[in-house]
Amino acid sequence: MLNTKAEAYQLLSCLGASERLLTHVKLVGEAAELLISNFEDMDVQFDANLIRLGTAIHDAGKILHPHELDGPGSMHEPAGEKMLLAQGVQAAAARCCVTHAQWQHGDLSLEELAVAAADKLWKGKREAELELKLIQAIALQKQVDHWDVFTRLDDVFETIAADGSERLQRSRLVTIS
Repeated sequence: MLNTKAEAYQLLSCLGASERLLTHVKLVGEAAELLISNFEDMDVQFDANLIRLGTAIHDAGKILHPHELDGPGSMHEPAGEKMLLAQGVQAAAARCCVTHAQWQHGDLSLEELAVAAADKLWKGKREAELELKLIQAIALQKQVDHWDVFTRLDDVFETIAADGSERLQRSRLVTIS
C-alpha cells in the first residue's frame, strides 16, 4: 500500500526505475499538481492522493520494458499494473498504469482522467477528447453546464501545456509518454 508520492518514487527506485523514468513521472506530477490545485479552487470532489500516486507510478511498467521509454509500445501498461499489484499497491492506483494510455475505453474515474491528462499536458500536448471527458466528469459531478467548466479548465489546460517545452527541456528527453 502506497500512501505518498515519495513512497511511490521509493518503490519505483527499489524496482529498478532509471533516473530518466523517475524524472519523467515527477514532471508529469508537476502538471498533475496544477490540475489538483485548480480542482480544489473549483470545489470539485476528488481524491488528490490518488492523482498524485497515479502520476507517480503510471509508467512503472517501463522498468520491465525500457525500450518503451524512447519508442512506441504498450506492453508497459499491463505489465506495470501487474508488477505493482504484486508489490501490494492498491488497485485503484495500479490501474493508472493502464488507464493513463487507454483513457478512450471504459468508464474512468475523474482521478484516472486527470492522470491521463497530466501525462499529455506535461509535455505541451493538448488532447481535446480527453480534456472533454474530464470537463464532462466535473460538470456532471457539480451539476452545472459543461460550458461553465470548459471555460475555466480550457485556460488551465492551456497554461499547463504552455510550459511543456520547459518541462521537456528539463527532462532531457525527446519522447516519453
